[in-house]
Amino acid sequence: MQIAQVIVEILKKEGITDAFGIPGAGINPVYKYLKETPEIHHYLMRHEEAAVHAADAYYRASGKMALAICTSGPGATNFVTGIYTAWIDSVPLIAITGQGNSSQLGKGAFQCVDIAAIVKPVCKKSYCVLDASRIAETLREAFAEARSGRPGPVLIDLPLDIQMADIEFNIADYTPVVPGKAKPDQQLIKKAVSLLDAAENPVIVMGGGTVSAGAEKQLLEFAEFMNIPVITTYMAKGGLPEAHPLNAGQMGIQAGASSSGNQIFLESDVVLGVGCRFTDRHTGALGVYKGDRRFIHIDIDPNEIGKLIEPEVGIAADAAEAVPALLQEARSTGSARKGSPRVGAIPLRKKNAERKWNNAGEVIDPRDVFGYINSVFNDETYFTTGCGLNQIWSGQYQKINRPRKYLPSGGAGTLGFDIPAAIGASVGAGKQKAVCIMGDFGFTFLVEELAVAAKYELPIVVIILNNAYLSLIRQNQKYAYKYEYEVAMKENKDFINYIQVAQGLGCQAERVFTYEEIQPALERAAAAAKPYVVEIIVEDATDCNMGNDIAHINMFA
Repeated sequence: MQIAQVIVEILKKEGITDAFGIPGAGINPVYKYLKETPEIHHYLMRHEEAAVHAADAYYRASGKMALAICTSGPGATNFVTGIYTAWIDSVPLIAITGQGNSSQLGKGAFQCVDIAAIVKPVCKKSYCVLDASRIAETLREAFAEARSGRPGPVLIDLPLDIQMADIEFNIADYTPVVPGKAKPDQQLIKKAVSLLDAAENPVIVMGGGTVSAGAEKQLLEFAEFMNIPVITTYMAKGGLPEAHPLNAGQMGIQAGASSSGNQIFLESDVVLGVGCRFTDRHTGALGVYKGDRRFIHIDIDPNEIGKLIEPEVGIAADAAEAVPALLQEARSTGSARKGSPRVGAIPLRKKNAERKWNNAGEVIDPRDVFGYINSVFNDETYFTTGCGLNQIWSGQYQKINRPRKYLPSGGAGTLGFDIPAAIGASVGAGKQKAVCIMGDFGFTFLVEELAVAAKYELPIVVIILNNAYLSLIRQNQKYAYKYEYEVAMKENKDFINYIQVAQGLGCQAERVFTYEEIQPALERAAAAAKPYVVEIIVEDATDCNMGNDIAHINMFA
């Protein structure tokens, strides 16, 4: 059997049903067999980076892995940003790239680039297959690597001569590896529950790893049993319902609208972090974050424990195993806590911290748009966002009540993630509605992928907050450096016409100037069965609540 066919047979056996990619001379042998495999649906993207973002969000939305595939040279190097984005957010996917003949490697041949070496720092693992007899072993290992431990992207580079080689192979003999789940040390579980039970003001930090492990419901059950407030990180947004009485909101240096989360954390004496990495946007200045608090840290990756916060109890385990163990231990020892005034006051504190929405004025405040987004789109809607003040406002003001519905580029903050991610999420969820929250500058990154959404009739909505600025950079220049340079883009409200761009790529589109127009436009977009772009002209220089540490958030009127 030809290696190219072997690869496709293995992809099918490993459960791949959807692929996002662009064919090319370096990968055409594999594409020949993809064409003959109706069980794998291929979506033709317009840029290779977009293929990886789509595969990334496909997993975030569905919990299933997808394939990103492209040709050699610049096709392969265009994968790098997508792979980095998935890697930093712990998203598993398989990326396959074509390559020149193995005899050409290292000799400067046309489109021969060592992509396996290039992606190594931003990839869980990478392979360049030079031994045809090891192809099945390599793919089995690659899939197991992507799924096991802290999940992540794996790249497989395939020279042309390897793809076209013949080997003896029977797909019936191929058995996928089912990775085991790392179990917690029971003594450490006992110590963790005892520490929480003795605390006066404990708090739980639910991280994105909790959601990806499917442990959010059991963590909430544990919180309810112990009567402990729960704070979500940005990556865990939607992990528990917004109105749940123990939901203390988000926290971090860019969580101004959820300042109740920061305050509840600052009042805490013991912190249980589950599936979180204690990264800088969450913690801010570490000295303020740590204070005199005692920490319990549960994470699947042992390298994360103690990397930034030295815990009193560190448990390297899958959240899907550790959280039920916590609950069982608490129940067996009768550790249920009584209520406290602090816990009972959470709903009121959150309500007092919420933004008072405006619905009038000559110019639209961009923050007010999120009030309309919350009212128009239902809880089953998927949301994607990449980078900028639009992303931060989205995190602060959007109400998300379901896990795996809010799909941001978290650790990378990748401009261009939004639209292809919405495509992948919609495909992964069976063509459900997916909404991108974008700025006018970010819209121009990978905007060509709207043609993909139009071609496949995917019901994605793109909401552009057009303030004609690189607004996050403007705010940074203004407050950190006291100047402004090359961040104003007045042309974005003038002669540049995003509506014509969207229509030219096969989408419906409209432009909004007043408060009265916002809701009807969003309702038309929500009802549309095909891609729809809503450009909202907003105030130029609105600042965003943020700070350097969680005790000192600059709040802007």
